[in-house]
Amino acid sequence: MDASEWVERFARELGAEAPDRETVERILELAAEAAHSSQRTAAPVACWLAAAGGIPLERALELAREIGDE
Repeated sequence: MDASEWVERFARELGAEAPDRETVERILELAAEAAHSSQRTAAPVACWLAAAGGIPLERALELAREIGDE
């Protein structure tokens, strides 16, 4: 099972719609920004926080970049 198949199945189990390719790329950018600005463990937590807070992905990425530039 590749990553996209896994995500599709996970989304289905959660009763959610799987993200499209562009959204996945933006999520990975957010994760990379968090990981490179801090430690790897910041990546999944940053993605979770953005989702839990209902923050649009573009805004979350902007904020992560601002923090990384400090």
